[in-house]
Formats: sequence, C-alpha cells, structure tokens
Amino acid sequence: MTGKVMDGAERFLNDAAARGLDVDVVERPAANSLEEAAGILGISPADIVKSLVVKHRDGSFLFALIPGDRQISWPKLRALVGVNKLSLPHADVALAATGYERGTITPLGSTTPWPVYADATITGRRISMGAGAHGRSAFVDADALTAALGATVADISEPS
Repeated sequence: MTGKVMDGAERFLNDAAARGLDVDVVERPAANSLEEAAGILGISPADIVKSLVVKHRDGSFLFALIPGDRQISWPKLRALVGVNKLSLPHADVALAATGYERGTITPLGSTTPWPVYADATITGRRISMGAGAHGRSAFVDADALTAALGATVADISEPS
C-alpha cells in the first residue's frame, strides 16, 4: 500500500508545522518577475527572499537564501562552504533535487533536506518566500526560519 503523495504546497505547510514555524501563506496572481511579485504583495523586492538551489561539484546541493534585491556572492559562498566550485543547476536538476519547480523552491518541504545558508541581511525581518506552489507566497519571521532550518547565517550576497 502506498501513501498519498503530497504536492509542494502541502509539503511546505507540513514541514513548517513540524518545525513549529508560524507561516502566513497568501494566494496571489502569477508574477513574471520578483519585482512584479513584490508589487502584488505590497512589499519591496528586498523583502522577498529567493531560495536558490546551488550544486556542489560532488553532486550534492545546498540552499542559499538571498534577498530579492541582492545576488549570490560566489567568492563569499565558496569560501564559507570550503569549496572552489559551486553552480546553479538547470531547472530540471533543481526539481529533482528538491521536488520544487523554479519559482516555488523553498527549503521547507524539500524532498531532500539540503544544508541552508542564509544571507545575514535577512535577519531581524519578516520576509516573504516561495510556498511550494506557483501563485503562493509565505510570510515568516526570518530569524525563526533560519533557526528552524539550522541555517548558517553569513554574508553571502552582494548588491544586484
């Protein structure tokens, strides 16, 4: 007998609940960009945190949580992780690694619990992030999120 397969939104909510995280999920129209999503939500792009899947040379992955107005600083992230090569995988590889399509990716409910690295600029704020399905955004306290995920919080970004 096989169990019911949960969709991304269910995985997200179940994982958040299991970690004791208070998340507010809102439905929103589809957005063509992060800036458009911020406008729909009535927040600044900096308040949307991108959950980026990053691939190690050894085939493993990590999540990098980066504010919407910033980008990964590859030299800083490589130094922190202690490797000389990291890359953003193709969308199909990211889906296989997390169970989430691009635009819905979040460490919460990922089919594999990869390590999480969060940019220090998200601390002390209420942020929005993907909620495991298109047209859904979650609001959560960044400090509670990073604590619940056991994330490494460090300076890993630079202005876009």
